Amino acid sequence: MKGIYFVLSKLKEPIIEKVGALGEIEFKDGRYIYVGSAQNSLEGRISRHVSPNKSKHWHIDYLLEDAEIEEVLAYNMKKKKECDASRTLKKEFYEIEGFGCSDCDCSSHLFFTRDSRKKTIEKIINNIGGEDARLKDLDLQ
Repeated sequence: MKGIYFVLSKLKEPIIEKVGALGEIEFKDGRYIYVGSAQNSLEGRISRHVSPNKSKHWHIDYLLEDAEIEEVLAYNMKKKKECDASRTLKKEFYEIEGFGCSDCDCSSHLFFTRDSRKKTIEKIINNIGGEDARLKDLDLQ
């Protein structure tokens, strides 16, 4: 399947992490929503994010080293919808400037909230849509 996805992860305590060329970023404790896309194998990309044994290739790899993945929502949508989704989430959540968007003109593809897991998922579905969403099994490894 091709599409876009949202990785919901949670940090239990604040960290400071050097994230590639972005430098040091202070991540607060709370919930993070990462928007990504995969145009070859959505399942493969999600499996990679879920895997604990991976090299740091994308910005999200640095955060996921310390954060616990809670949920992944996947949508069968074209790549251009990834940036549309990021601009939409920017209205609902606090953005981590420059994160995950080095190949587009978005201001961020990572967002922060202290909302509950349920409320965060509700906000994503209310803003992006729910009919095409599939919660992905986190045992994809």
